[in-house]
Amino acid sequence: MTVTFRDSDGYRESIQRGLTAVRSFRGGISFGQGSRDERIARLREELEAADAVVVGAGAGLSTAAGLTYSGERFERHFADFAARFGIRDMYSGGFYPFPDDEIRWAWWARHIYYNRYIDAPRPVYQDLRALLQSRDFFVVTTNVDHQFQRAGFEKKRLFYTQGDYGLFQSVDSRNQRTYDNEEWVMRAMEAQGFVRDEGGIFQIPQSGVAMRIPSDLIPTCPDDGSAVTMNLRADESFVEDAGWRRASAAYSDFIRRHERLRTLYLEIGVGANTPVIIKYPFWALVNANPRATYACLNYDEAFCPQQIEDRSICIDGDAGDVLQALA
Repeated sequence: MTVTFRDSDGYRESIQRGLTAVRSFRGGISFGQGSRDERIARLREELEAADAVVVGAGAGLSTAAGLTYSGERFERHFADFAARFGIRDMYSGGFYPFPDDEIRWAWWARHIYYNRYIDAPRPVYQDLRALLQSRDFFVVTTNVDHQFQRAGFEKKRLFYTQGDYGLFQSVDSRNQRTYDNEEWVMRAMEAQGFVRDEGGIFQIPQSGVAMRIPSDLIPTCPDDGSAVTMNLRADESFVEDAGWRRASAAYSDFIRRHERLRTLYLEIGVGANTPVIIKYPFWALVNANPRATYACLNYDEAFCPQQIEDRSICIDGDAGDVLQALA
């Protein structure tokens, strides 16, 4: 069956499914049944038996892989920004009102580079790929760091709902294209004074780095010279380009083809910020299909509705540790 953009939109279908689920689950929540070892063993069995696996990944998966936005990693790469502006983590720095574009884009070059163009410190994504390699699966994620593809996942099995750190878009809403930013990021890192180590990773030399880029390096739209911004979903100006729409349609098609089969909906690291995109829709899909199972791997947030407790596996803890235990 051929799926066209007009026929299916997995993103909005999921949101509608999630909103409906919120109204239907009224019996309270459950934190799962059985010991931790029993839950891991049961999840391993479900992975083996499932006709298909739908992975829903949130920020907790990248955190487990070592892509933390605060602490030592932030201090190592952004100590100068922390000292001058009082910024305490990468997330809040993305909203800081920097005094000029030269400084703002110096910040974003670093932010993009260290969260998009290097591998995560821990091989958590590779461990997940190894568990899925012989399965029929699809991944939907709110992460924007591209780590699935860096770990070898096929692009056709991925749907990045909220954008990609590797893409710019024009501030002109009439322009619905996105633009690869890798070449610009590398030039902007070099312009600040970063140098590559033996492994090809940019590091701060003993002489330090600048906290700005030259004015002629401020990125602009290659089509019309307009200003650009990140292709990250913040409001209705987010560009859903042709690649995004293909992935959304592919996700919708995968859900439709497997919604009555023995399907494992494996949620990893999804927090409370965007539950309507992954968590609530997964609950609804499992509730509607008696052959489906819901699994939740999360640190301090592993739970499910009581209505699907008997077909849910909730494992509290570091997702990386759980994936290694499953292997």
